[in-house]
Amino acid sequence: MSTGFDARPLTEPVDRHAAAAFAKALRAQGAHVAAGPAAVIAPIVFVVVMLALLTMGGAFVAAMAGIAVQGGAGVVAALVMLVPLLALAGFVAFGLWLWRGGVRRRDERWYRLDRFARANGMRFLPSMPERRLPGMIFTVGDARRTEDVVIGDQPRTVEFGMHRYETGSGKNRTTHRWGYVAIRLDAPLPHIVLDALGNNAAFRSSNLPASFGRGQRLSLEGDFDRYFALYCPAGYERDALYLFSPDIMARFVDNAAALDVEIIDDWLFLYTKREVTTLDPATWAWLFSVVGALLDKLGQWGRWRDERLAAAAAGAPDPHTELPFEAPSALLRPPTGVAPEGRRLKRRMPWVAIVVAVLVFGCWLAMSTGVFSALFR
Repeated sequence: MSTGFDARPLTEPVDRHAAAAFAKALRAQGAHVAAGPAAVIAPIVFVVVMLALLTMGGAFVAAMAGIAVQGGAGVVAALVMLVPLLALAGFVAFGLWLWRGGVRRRDERWYRLDRFARANGMRFLPSMPERRLPGMIFTVGDARRTEDVVIGDQPRTVEFGMHRYETGSGKNRTTHRWGYVAIRLDAPLPHIVLDALGNNAAFRSSNLPASFGRGQRLSLEGDFDRYFALYCPAGYERDALYLFSPDIMARFVDNAAALDVEIIDDWLFLYTKREVTTLDPATWAWLFSVVGALLDKLGQWGRWRDERLAAAAAGAPDPHTELPFEAPSALLRPPTGVAPEGRRLKRRMPWVAIVVAVLVFGCWLAMSTGVFSALFR
């Protein structure tokens, strides 16, 4: 990101052989290549379909050949056997063509993203297994995987990527896909969430995978509350007002109003349901402008200190003990870090979902035990 913005690698022609060689080199270097659901399921479905067709085709050919031989038509029997085999061969060739096309498109995508990352002073990783970041989307569900990651290290670490996880079980199994931007901060800050109101679901319900108690909601001045619902730990309202000064609020409203924001530990996360690491130059231009606008102001956050750590930094002396000298003010400055009560927001119980689940279970139990039948006799 320190070298500017060059989107040409995303759209200029690609040498197919160079892309294939690049993907082969990635695997040879031990780069973890995560296979998405389609890459895993499609070959299995293809093999199952082939086996079913082969079984049915074999039975059909055997039956027709027997009929033809009994009728004395040897040439007809051969043709009857040949036509289904040719059709099956054509179907196999078509399936292999589709699979090869998918592999080629994947290789070209990786090749373009890698060249784009290099052109802009960053690096590309096709996948990062066991990605351990503190953001909320990285700590829920299972079968987690992070793909198509582009990382820059100057002027500070900025990471773009796509993250997937799954929730539920059986028929209710759901795959969640998030695009994210992760920005490394200079120091740990209190846990703060900005829920963008413009991307919420029906009835203004949040699309985030976590919800927080209304007692932690903080209203800020100006039009900020029209764009974001800000949550901060109880007792950290004054700290949130310091961090979100009018100029910082203006940056978020003007550049990131379509993104959900989470500040946790020494990371700032931007979340979206849109594809982040894409081949669309307009999306990258927008993301670069958002990050650039925020980087210009994040430096002042590094000066924040949690006053609750002042006593610990001073060794918590007995307040009744008279010091022989006055300690320099520099020694009283708290260290970097956040007191335990400010490190994590308290999550709200999903009471509506719990009540609905209890009602559904109660109705099922009443129907299975015959209570409804007894009531309506």
